[in-house]
Amino acid sequence: MLTSPSPAAADGVFDAAHARRWCAAGLAKLRRHRDEINGLNVFPVPDADTGTNLVLTMRSACRSLADAGESDRVGEVLRAAARGALLGARGNSGVIVAEFLRGLADALAGHTVATPVELAAAFGTAADACFAAVEEPLDGTILSVARAAAEAAIKTTTDLVEVCEAAARGAAEALARTPDQLAALAGVVDAGGRGLVVLLEALSVVAAGGSILAEEPEPEDEPAPAGRPVAPAYEVQYLLDTDAPAVEVLRRQLAALGDSLAVVRADAERGTWNVHVHVDDVGAAIEAGVEAGRPHRISVTRFADQLDHAPHAGHVHQPEPPPGRAALLIMPGPGLADVLTEAGATVLQVPESRPLTSDDVRAAVDATGAWEVIVVCLSGKNTAEAGYAPVEAAAASARSDGRLIAVVPVASPVQALAAAAVYDPVRRFDDTVIAMAETAGATRWAELVVAAKESLTVAGRARAGDVVALVEGEVIAVTDGPAAAALAGALTDLVDRLLGAGGELVTVVTGADATEGLGALVEEHVRARWPLAEVQVIDGGQPSRPVLVGVE
Repeated sequence: MLTSPSPAAADGVFDAAHARRWCAAGLAKLRRHRDEINGLNVFPVPDADTGTNLVLTMRSACRSLADAGESDRVGEVLRAAARGALLGARGNSGVIVAEFLRGLADALAGHTVATPVELAAAFGTAADACFAAVEEPLDGTILSVARAAAEAAIKTTTDLVEVCEAAARGAAEALARTPDQLAALAGVVDAGGRGLVVLLEALSVVAAGGSILAEEPEPEDEPAPAGRPVAPAYEVQYLLDTDAPAVEVLRRQLAALGDSLAVVRADAERGTWNVHVHVDDVGAAIEAGVEAGRPHRISVTRFADQLDHAPHAGHVHQPEPPPGRAALLIMPGPGLADVLTEAGATVLQVPESRPLTSDDVRAAVDATGAWEVIVVCLSGKNTAEAGYAPVEAAAASARSDGRLIAVVPVASPVQALAAAAVYDPVRRFDDTVIAMAETAGATRWAELVVAAKESLTVAGRARAGDVVALVEGEVIAVTDGPAAAALAGALTDLVDRLLGAGGELVTVVTGADATEGLGALVEEHVRARWPLAEVQVIDGGQPSRPVLVGVE
């Protein structure tokens, strides 16, 4: 339904009110066209969820706007919408649309309003951002549609309504050309490109002072419709807290693992990135994120699970695998092995006299007798007790036999304990893997070590025998003095630092070199200073690290 033009529309500039109305109108219009867009979804994976993913992405943008307050600056409104879209982006097209919004926000940063000329130029920045987000940009996709919209808008820069209508028209014309540009579309237009056209059509209505009314209530949960399995087998997506240099390394690692790769900045202030890739090896994709920083809000979609409702293919019968599931945790220290075994997990203790081998891991996988196995292992520069390579080699070998194997890499044994606590032998396999990975990633970890030789750290000089405190691999303090007193003081300081950032459960794992009474000391300290937190102390017996600490 159209209403009379608003006063802002009559001014001929694009302002904060326009931006807010566009987000709401875009979400409403995407909801109306969701099934249509899902039905077009044949590239890069025919999983029939592009329309749903775009709805969820724009819903996150609108919620972010609602939480951001009533700014009267168009740049700030677009920034809030872009941030919400990037943090909540779903699927490849969702990430690209979120980048389109971010490009607009970047171009109009600091603007109270945007003139038609400025808005047209901003479309160009938005298209550039879309291309930059994709590792291997292709013609005939949403990228071509974004570029055509920008080019059409720039040619018409005298009137706000004309600029927006030209962008929508140029996008629609480019969309019609996509089947001729990309053979994989199999004669239909690109689904993501169709979604962008819908958003730009909503913008042109808003610019003219119109209104689009949603005809359906907002659902609490909008699960993605189904598609058919193709290679790669999984879509992996997560938010990653890290810095730009680590992201460049991550891009190269993920590009070697799969396709449909998009890594974009979601929150510049916090150093958060949205990572999206299609892979066969879920564990390797998550492991790359662990090595690069702190992954969270991990989402894994197995395309084969969407088989039955595919609009483009019939049902493919999958034989039922033999029953049975197990969790295999590869841990240092006999105490940790005992605790995890009592909790129902299978544990492979890391050999003390030699490196862990793929044969060790494969034998442990076979010994579980299970067809589905979730392997939790230590991996990363600060966890020398075990490595990821032999674990993944063994997992690949087991997969070649038709078994379902997932690897959940962790940076510390306390994260492995947290993952084991949410292991569920009955819940859907992929959901269990995601829950274990998310719980591990949400567990902050730290450790105390005794310096073997003199070295210079960011916290000062550490001499042989000093106690060094590390939080997630970074040195934060050096304590000297007698070993027992130094460990006690460093431990209480470390626990205070971790709980100061929030937490309800503190796990302390004492190692083979821990001094007597450390566990009782930290329990007493937490009861006195942090009465709302719980403490569990485990005699882990791990070598080289007297104390491990985890906070959930």
